[in-house]
Amino acid sequence: MSITLTLADWLSLLTHFLSLSLLAIGGAVSTLPDMHRMLVDDNHWLLDNQFSGSVALAQAAPGPNVLFVALLGWNVGLNASGHEGGGGIAWAYGLLGMVLSMIGVLAPSTSLTLMASRWAHQNRERRAVRSFKQGMAPVVVALLIATGWILSTNLVTVRAHWPLWLLSAVSAVIVWRTKLHLLWLLGAGALLGWWGLV
Repeated sequence: MSITLTLADWLSLLTHFLSLSLLAIGGAVSTLPDMHRMLVDDNHWLLDNQFSGSVALAQAAPGPNVLFVALLGWNVGLNASGHEGGGGIAWAYGLLGMVLSMIGVLAPSTSLTLMASRWAHQNRERRAVRSFKQGMAPVVVALLIATGWILSTNLVTVRAHWPLWLLSAVSAVIVWRTKLHLLWLLGAGALLGWWGLV
């Protein structure tokens, strides 16, 4: 895929991620639906499979959850370079996309979190602080459900892969109702995949 980005487009990428950073309650992954809208649907800077692949690769890799933003920016840069085979220009554009995306998503939320956590710790007994914390829980859950919906509707259909959906539902119930460590569920899912059951 080859696209052309102007200086205004690069600034738009940066400012969009700057604004999403302040909405990333519960982590950057909660803003995936709007990233998908901006990068895939509205501007066509990424293909659907590039978007889903970037998220899947970053989530599978060890490290912070926010790595998918770097991969999204990297892929936007590669698409903007027009050099799918690689080379110095592709690397430069990829790095530019990655740096702009990561600065955009990290700078505002990091600054705000530092200031807010210091203030909230000093005022942790105030009713407003306790109310705010309790009120944010449903917002985070709704954003994560929207993220799961966007990613799942792009990948598979329910009928074709019902064992995978069943495994996801059973895992969700187990996590919700028991204190079983997540590593046991990851191991069970890996074994079921190895045996070809999902």
